[in-house]
Amino acid sequence: MKLYEIIIKPQSGFGTPLRGDTLFGHFCWQVQYDPELLNGGLDKWIAVYEQSPFAVFSSVWPKLCVNGKMYYAMKRPDLPLSHLFPATDKDRKKRMTERKEKGKQKWLLVGEDLRIDLKAGGYKSETELATLVFSELTDEAKRLMRGKDKRRLRADFIQPHNTIDRRTQTTGEGMFAPYSMPSVYYYPELELAVFILIDEEATDIARIISALERIGKRGFGRDASTGLGRFDLAGNYEKILPDAVDADACYTLAPAVPEHGAFRDYFFTPFTRFGRHGDALATSSAPFKNPVIMADEGAVFIPAERSVFAKPYMGRAICNLSKSDPRTIAQGYAPYLPLKLETLP
Repeated sequence: MKLYEIIIKPQSGFGTPLRGDTLFGHFCWQVQYDPELLNGGLDKWIAVYEQSPFAVFSSVWPKLCVNGKMYYAMKRPDLPLSHLFPATDKDRKKRMTERKEKGKQKWLLVGEDLRIDLKAGGYKSETELATLVFSELTDEAKRLMRGKDKRRLRADFIQPHNTIDRRTQTTGEGMFAPYSMPSVYYYPELELAVFILIDEEATDIARIISALERIGKRGFGRDASTGLGRFDLAGNYEKILPDAVDADACYTLAPAVPEHGAFRDYFFTPFTRFGRHGDALATSSAPFKNPVIMADEGAVFIPAERSVFAKPYMGRAICNLSKSDPRTIAQGYAPYLPLKLETLP
């Protein structure tokens, strides 16, 4: 498989986070309506998806310039703080204060070579990262940010909605009562990088880009019909897969469901994906998928054997999800970066 990076530029807020498994689901719907996006169509590749994924999407990661060099801002690995930030002071109170401050550094800057060095530092807090991004904005964008919260790359926004009773032309009680939904807006001019592993027997980067362009135009995720989820593409690059010769762990770039018995230890933040069908199946008699417990992006998995590093992805397919369509699958795979972990304390 080949690894590509595609740059996304948000043009609106998002009601659904841009995670790898949801991007994959949107791509599958594009193939459903345009079979030319995959050689042989979607059904052919779904049939072998458990053995050979045709595409594996990462979640999106901010890409920024620091002192003339480009970096990806990735989630700090889900490792114990004591491993990432060894104590430097013998005084207990000072150690606790230091650990509290280090705990705020939830981002890790990774260079364009995609190599992670836990000892090299590069950890940033949300405020520090936002300051770096703000310094690179154009003068016009800085003027737009006056009076806004400059301390976060993503701002939460509560969008009020009204449902109109067509009989009275008013809102009212029950299902017609006003309600609110959360959405997220990114910093102006911020670029987001998504990494995609592609099986070139199934498709190519040109067709992946075509599908993402359509998704960006029509909207991604919840409330796309009201204007959320819009984005443009701003370039794509083939990337070299990082060397795993000295690695002893995998750092995941998307939510994943790990293979049984493939890992001897793991550190991750769990979350439950309460999936819902999109497009035509959203209005079926059973629009909701079965819930799936996943390891969120930024997880660290320690393989039981080095054979895990023979593939550029980890995880497995998620099947038996739907009562509406038995062909439904979800991406439990994730691209990963090899990581030199050594020994945990």
